[in-house]
Parts: sequence; C-alpha cells; structure tokens
Amino acid sequence: MADFLNYPEGFLWGVATSSYQIEGAWNEDGKGMSIWDTFSHTKGKIADGSTGDVACDHYHRWQEDIALMKQMGVNAYRLSVSWPRVLPRGRGTVNPKGLDFYDELVDGLLEAGIAPFVTLYHWDLPQALQDIGGWTSRDVACYFADYTAALAHRLGDRVTHWATHNEPWVAAWLGYGWGEHAPGIRSAACALQVAHHLLLSHGMAVEVLRDLSNPEAQVGIVLNLANVHPASDRQEDLAASRRAEGFHNRWFLEPLFAGSYPQDMSEWYGAQLPEVRPGDMSCISRRVDFLGVNYYTRGIVKSNPEGGPLQLEHVRVEDSEHTEMGWEVYPQGLYELLVKVQQDYNPPALYVTENGAAFADEVTPDGKVQDDRRIAYLQNHLLQAHRAAQEGVPLKGYFAWSLLDNFEWAHGYTKRFGLVHVDFTTQRRIVKDSGWWYRRVIAENGVELQPV
Repeated sequence: MADFLNYPEGFLWGVATSSYQIEGAWNEDGKGMSIWDTFSHTKGKIADGSTGDVACDHYHRWQEDIALMKQMGVNAYRLSVSWPRVLPRGRGTVNPKGLDFYDELVDGLLEAGIAPFVTLYHWDLPQALQDIGGWTSRDVACYFADYTAALAHRLGDRVTHWATHNEPWVAAWLGYGWGEHAPGIRSAACALQVAHHLLLSHGMAVEVLRDLSNPEAQVGIVLNLANVHPASDRQEDLAASRRAEGFHNRWFLEPLFAGSYPQDMSEWYGAQLPEVRPGDMSCISRRVDFLGVNYYTRGIVKSNPEGGPLQLEHVRVEDSEHTEMGWEVYPQGLYELLVKVQQDYNPPALYVTENGAAFADEVTPDGKVQDDRRIAYLQNHLLQAHRAAQEGVPLKGYFAWSLLDNFEWAHGYTKRFGLVHVDFTTQRRIVKDSGWWYRRVIAENGVELQPV
C-alpha cells in the first residue's frame, strides 16, 4: 500500500480556468468586445490563427463541466469573470444576462459542494475601455472598482474567496510592454504605468469587497512569481539575478506588502517610472487575506550588457526535462518560492493558484488520454508544496492548471494543459489519466510519498 503525505484538514483541492480561455459565446447575450476578441481577430497575432470565439463553449456547457469537477472530487474551482460580459462597455449599465450566467454558475458550484474562488480580472479588458487608453488610464482603475461593486452586490453573499487580479506582471508586460498579448502595445513606460494602475485598482477593489461582500470572505491577489537562479556565483550574474527577481517579483510584492516600490529597481527604471500620486501606496497596500502564487518553472539568468533593458539573458538547462512550452520542469522551485515569499513578506495565507504542464496529449483508440508526464509533474510539485507547508508556510490550497484544455492565449489551441482533454471540433470532453490520478490525491487529502 502506498504511503501518503497528508495535507491539513480543510485544505482546498481545486482546478483553475479563465473566462476568455474557456467560455466562448464571445458576442452572445449582450456581451461586449474584449481586447482579446480584438487581438485574436487580428491576423498574425495567434500562432494557429485561431480565436477564443468558441473555445471550450463553457458558457453553454458549464453544467457538464461542473459534473466533471464533481467526478474528480475537487472542492474548489478558481474561475474568472469576463468584465465585458457583465459591463459590455466596461462601465455604466450592467448586462443582466451576463450577471445571471455567473449567478447560476456560482449556485451550481455550491450545489455540487465546490467552493467558487472568483478572480475579477484575467486579462479580458473591455475593448471600450482600451479605446480610452486601457490600463494606461487611471480612470480604468476607478471603473474596475465599480465593476467589482456590481459583482459583490450580486455574488458577495455566496462567494467566500475573491482574487482581484491574475498575474498583473503578464497583463502589464506581455500586453503593454512587449506586445505579445492583447492589446499588443510595445512600450516599457506604458507597462510600468499599467502595472501601477493594476495595483491601484487592486487596492480599490479590496476596499469595495470589504464593504459589500460577505464579512467572512477572503480577499487577495494572484501573482506569477519567478524563482530566479544566477547562472554562476560571479558578481555580475548575482546582480543580474537580483534585477530579474526585482522585475518579476519585488516590483509587485513590495507595494502590496510594504507600501513602496523597491529602491534598486526604481533607480534602474529612472525616467520610465510611473506617475504615483499621494495616497496610492497606502491604497495598494491594504490588508489582504491571502496571496495566490502561480508557478510553472524557474529562471536561470546571467549578465549580458546587450541583453535588453535589464542587461541579462536567460539560460536554458539542456539536460533537464522541458514541457511543450519550453519550460524546464523544476519542482523544487515551488518549495523555494513559497518559503522565500513567506520569509520576506509573511502573507497571512498562501494558495498555489496555478501549477501545471503542457504536453502533447493524444487520445488512444480506446478513448483514453495517458499523460504520465503530467502526473509526474503534478506529483513532484505537490511533494515540494507539502515540504514548504511542513516548514511553516501557511499553505491553504492548491489549484491545478487547468481543468480543461483551452485557448492558450497567443499559442491558440496548440498547447494542452488540461486534466480534461477537449476536442475543439466536437467539444467532447475526456478525463485524462491525470484527472483520475488527481481524484485519488483529493480523496486521500495527500500525495504519494514516492516521487515519480
């Protein structure tokens, strides 16, 4: 009989998705355009020329997807709300059918014994707000607070976990800094201003949720944090590693938990620094109940004076396993990251809000998906998460990315992360071997001791 490392009683075992990646129904029932609708419809932006117009058709198949979650035994579901489905122009009149969808979804989850873990923003900004500057405009932070209020009024009596933003680093840099994501803008100064407004809107939303949601509700934010290693112990590489960690992590963690931007990075950015008004930092650093951490891989960097604004380059470890995304499989990095965040910032609670791997899954002739590499990835990361919890990290839950194979942003449908295989032509769902393996993990409230 296998030995299991058990997690604490009450630990949340979940799966995660995001609205644009799974919902489809891009122009139904009064939904407005999002920047991702615009971006994916622009030729050359998505690797396979696809869009999220249909995606997993979750908007029409949500009951089936809840049944799949119940079958796997998950007790929490991290979803995001489509802002333009609720407020088609980002502000003003609420779309009743949009709110109804999420109202019914939350009720369906609760009826199935699954806690809704709601993310307010997972990158699908209403196009109408982008037309007035998007997140470069301070006004959009205020509109985000109004949007938060609309959701809190409708769902706040039942939703007990709210995350304001998912990965503001990605929204700022891939969307506004490098142009790889919607809205496709390339400006470092824009990215830094966007990052500030995202953080400011977080603080505003925290206040709204405290006022309007269930008093017992937990409120936090989700960051994609980089576990950065220097390529050597040379001073130049150590300094490059510190810059990379400041760029990815400290620029977001320090405002949230210390009320200031890191001095070394402020000096590095110089004239590109965002406008920060009096009171902004106290708003951003309002108390949160948890921090969500998304982890997939580590980064190894070395100094390179020609290596862009940060003067560094990333080093690929050739003899390691890599996923279809080209990311090194490095489970120990999750342990290292959780421990470091706890030591440096002491958040009251931590969740692993995304962790998973893309592999080239295939359906066998007998209708199964044997994804042993994904099982190994998840098991080894769960062992490292347990190790962190044993050392005092207040880890309260784990969410596998993702419930479903989905629209993987600029990669389109070419990368599969799901515990459930989706045939994007027929919408047939098949629980992969990893989904059945996860069911056993949840039933045992623990993970097998033996690494895979």
